[in-house]
Amino acid sequence: MNPLHALKTNPFVLAPMAGITDHAFRTFMKKLDASVVVTELVSASGIEYKSEKTLKLMSFDETQRPIGVQLFGEDPEILAKGAAFAEADGCDFIDLNFGCPVPKVVKKGAGSAMMKDPVQMQKVLSAVKAAVKIPVTIKIRTGWDSTTRNASEICNIAYNEGMEWVAIHGRTRNQGYSGFADWDFIAEVKANAKLPILGNGDILTPRQAVLRLEQSGCDGVMIGRGCLKNPFIFMDALSLWRGESVKDVKRDYVSLFNSLKNEVVAHCDEHITGIQLRKFAAWFSTGYPGAAQFRKNLFQSKSNEEIMTLANEFFASIGSVEQEDQSKDEFLMGGHG
Repeated sequence: MNPLHALKTNPFVLAPMAGITDHAFRTFMKKLDASVVVTELVSASGIEYKSEKTLKLMSFDETQRPIGVQLFGEDPEILAKGAAFAEADGCDFIDLNFGCPVPKVVKKGAGSAMMKDPVQMQKVLSAVKAAVKIPVTIKIRTGWDSTTRNASEICNIAYNEGMEWVAIHGRTRNQGYSGFADWDFIAEVKANAKLPILGNGDILTPRQAVLRLEQSGCDGVMIGRGCLKNPFIFMDALSLWRGESVKDVKRDYVSLFNSLKNEVVAHCDEHITGIQLRKFAAWFSTGYPGAAQFRKNLFQSKSNEEIMTLANEFFASIGSVEQEDQSKDEFLMGGHG
């Protein structure tokens, strides 16, 4: 399934987030109307060495299509071999990460460090494109820093090398996740680009998702931490984009969280299940009365059964209370390129 075709009917893409968009969460978000989904960051070197942990990051099921495997690395040959392996494994497209700002990735010349070396990036794109028959996309930032915002140059290289699209996170690498995403810059790049562009950064509400899509002229938008605060954001954005009203109804977070639990349990061991359930319960509680105490209780819990009891009690207590905007809370920041 070509990922670009999916954007025609649903332009709201789940942004890849390390430690978050695993097999379970992708399946969960597809049920809530996310369009295209992409794996967490997968090391091409990890594939090369057949790392069990790395290969597990690539697992997916048929409900997730179109599904992309996001690769990072600095060596064109190893990235090409990793892409070929992912294609053989059945994914729909390869996504190359040139946006990750994490030091341990950048210091090796991978992630957003590649934005400083367009010549090397061109070699990577050429090698990967030649290695697979499925589409290849890339994720970048606006540039390395405020003096070298070269996203337009990268988009030209991507077009010449036959990339399917470029997704742009509206911050430089030096910004990390601080400040605000520069959507005016994204719109400017889109206006001059010869290939489809996806915008990414600070989309925290359904209306914001639709506005960013329309005002930037982008072909799609990526939503990351916005769905951690409001897992219904894709469903509501899609309704607004289609010209339908969003029903002002009580959201059943109890059933929702239990549905997520079932997905997590199916794909994670007991220890990882506990970690994931605590994280998602904490994120989903953001902006509701008593959330701070709830999170404190969560992280003091001793078992997965206790986590679920606490979560069910808290989410049942929400009722029709409106969620406050606490989108700049530190624990909601970061996690994707």
